[in-house]
Amino acid sequence: MSLAAESPSPSSPSSSSGSDDFAALLDAELELTSAADSASAGDPSAATDDDDEGGDEEEEDVVVVVEQEDAIVEQSSTKRRRVEDQHRHQAVVMKSDEDTVDVKIDECPPHPGFFGGLCYRCGKRQDEEDVPGVAFGYIHKGLRLGTTEIDRLRGADLKNLLRERKLVLILDLDHTLINSTKLFDLSAAENELGIQSAAKEVVPDRSLFTLETMQMLTKLRPFVRRFLKEASDMFEMYIYTMGDKAYAIEIAKLLDPDNVYFGSKVISNSDCTQRHQKGLDVVLGDESVAVILDDTEYVWQKHKENLILMERYHYFASSCRQFGFGARSLSETMQDERENDGALATILDVLERIHTIFFDPVIKRVRQEVLQGCKLVFTRVFPLHQRPQDQMLWKMAEQLGAVCCTDVDSTVTHVVALDLGTEKARWAVSNKKFLVHPRWIEAANFRWQRQQEEDFPVARPKEKGKENAADAPISKENGDKNAADAANAKKGNENVADAGSTKEGSKENADDAANSEEGSKENADDAANAEKSKSDGAASGATGS
Repeated sequence: MSLAAESPSPSSPSSSSGSDDFAALLDAELELTSAADSASAGDPSAATDDDDEGGDEEEEDVVVVVEQEDAIVEQSSTKRRRVEDQHRHQAVVMKSDEDTVDVKIDECPPHPGFFGGLCYRCGKRQDEEDVPGVAFGYIHKGLRLGTTEIDRLRGADLKNLLRERKLVLILDLDHTLINSTKLFDLSAAENELGIQSAAKEVVPDRSLFTLETMQMLTKLRPFVRRFLKEASDMFEMYIYTMGDKAYAIEIAKLLDPDNVYFGSKVISNSDCTQRHQKGLDVVLGDESVAVILDDTEYVWQKHKENLILMERYHYFASSCRQFGFGARSLSETMQDERENDGALATILDVLERIHTIFFDPVIKRVRQEVLQGCKLVFTRVFPLHQRPQDQMLWKMAEQLGAVCCTDVDSTVTHVVALDLGTEKARWAVSNKKFLVHPRWIEAANFRWQRQQEEDFPVARPKEKGKENAADAPISKENGDKNAADAANAKKGNENVADAGSTKEGSKENADDAANSEEGSKENADDAANAEKSKSDGAASGATGS
């Protein structure tokens, strides 16, 4: 959020995102502190050397401090009277898109917060009873806000964010957006490749930098610039690192040289309220709209539900050694993550979907875009004698935007089956339609995105029942081969039938031949008997004559 408190000095004020009264009062306190500092600098007795002061000089210091405190008290009294007059004559008006709400400002105590040890509403000096609250030193050094004021500011900021259709994005640095290493931790291979010299080259869109004052090298993760640019349209962004303040500020300058993304919203380890833990208590953004990107889960014990765990970016050899990787680093192999499908590009797609779903009041519309344009036919997926329209998978497909039917036609795009042994499955193969396993629909429902059909193949009949059959990829060529095998099998069955017919015909021919042979034998016997009868007749004639 863009609080006026984020300006580093009174000379560069900025408007409050949700709290004009807070901004005005805080700017006034900045002017008060600046005036007090100027008065201290103008006092000649204040220009003494602390290391060389004696007893007399210490007494002079006490006098100077007392005079300064008196001046601050006098200034704060004037400030308090001015604030009280302002409260009596006008109320703070917060306008929204729909209506105007008059907000009554309560008198102190309780104090909304302290700046430089003074309540920025009434000017009262902070005492031991006023200690509770949270320090927001990254906004202004010495700024502490009470719980009630934090809730008020977060509520006002939430209204502005929703009006602008934005959420809050908390970004880790090391291994998420960048990777850094100390110069003395560079490996021999990295030094031989001249990585230090490469970091000093000034080229457009460079991603390797030298932090001279810290004796470090920093590598920006591929796609990070485009990531920040596109994410800034959807989110109000914070940097939150367990690194030191000076380091965090230097990295913020590399990521945001024009200071358009983060402003003073750079949180470091000195701002944490719990040791070795990060928390949203120091973020002036509502937890309900906060998304966290970090490579380390255990530092977000109280906010795991807001966390998207990032794949770690290991560019330098020291990073690989730190996490126990024995392989050569990206820097040693002179390689890097790909821009278009690397970790940040993938997460940007997720953030876009989160943003769309959050701000679209009709989630049903978003869900129906997943399988829009798909027409499905199911074959042997549901139990027999039950209406397919009543089955969960059918309803799920329709909720995702698909059209479901029971018969195939030219408009069908997908056939959902458990194996290739059905008529509809074979129709899909022969007509070059998508043939997918039911898990294709389940995956689309889980990921809110249409999945690649080839990742959910259908098993062959003989492999039905094997758990990993559906996981084995089946290409279009294999599908054609399966169709050819089925045709060959059918042809083989016809050949077997022909062989049987041929065998039966051969048997009948053999029987006919045997019958023919037997008939010939009978004819020969008849001829012999006729010849014998003729001879007997001739002999009888001769005897009679």
